Amino acid sequence: KQWYQRRVAITAGKVTQYKAGKRNPKALGERRYHMKLRGYGGQPKPVFRKNAKTTKKQVLRLECQSCHKKTQLSLKRCKHFELGGQKRKKYRLRLCVDTTA
Repeated sequence: KQWYQRRVAITAGKVTQYKAGKRNPKALGERRYHMKLRGYGGQPKPVFRKNAKTTKKQVLRLECQSCHKKTQLSLKRCKHFELGGQKRKKYRLRLCVDTTA
């Protein structure tokens, strides 16, 4: 259940894990980047290689079932994330957070 300010009510909703969409090659930033790569001069922009993080911040996508409004809720960093879990849990959201990282 989620509180919605516009409706001033608590309504049930659908919870899914956020996943980044497919990159659009026709987007302006993508076209500009590939134009900069063309020709002589090597790699013009830095390529990030020093990836030190072993975890990612998890994001939940909440959708209201009555008005279909979508909101996002970011969680802490965790190594293992499972949506659903056991049925005897109260909120049906099991989150294993390892805060040592």
